[in-house]
Amino acid sequence: MDKPHMMIVEARYYEDVGEELFQGAVKEIERSGCTYEVIRVPGAFEIPAAIQFSVRSLDFYAGRRRPDGYVALGCVIRGETTHYDYVCQESARKLQDVACAHTLAVGYGILTCENHEQALARARRDQKNKGGEAAAACLQMIDVKRQLRLFPR
Repeated sequence: MDKPHMMIVEARYYEDVGEELFQGAVKEIERSGCTYEVIRVPGAFEIPAAIQFSVRSLDFYAGRRRPDGYVALGCVIRGETTHYDYVCQESARKLQDVACAHTLAVGYGILTCENHEQALARARRDQKNKGGEAAAACLQMIDVKRQLRLFPR
């Protein structure tokens, strides 16, 4: 069976945090011998829509390879308003909705942090490496789909 092809959907609202998440995910994907493509979106809130766009685009353009899995990367840092709560809750809920509705393998790498220092500690590859963890989770879910024969032959 072919090595998986993955799509990284990343929000670079916080450039330094985003770069660490991205590099962690890429290292894990490349270590596994997989291929990947990257879509960048403005913020974490837009990540689920971009994945939905990817799924729907196959209805219009069959020449593109369907990703076997999606890695969602972004960061939301608490501010002075309730905006943080809405972005955190809705991005997580919609990612789960799109994953379940379309039987997608999704690795969740959207950090929800109290401050920038906390976000960097979770993103850095030499610390928590949440980008790498999200890619690994996606790869594990791709394996689950294969075990259940949810891929075309």
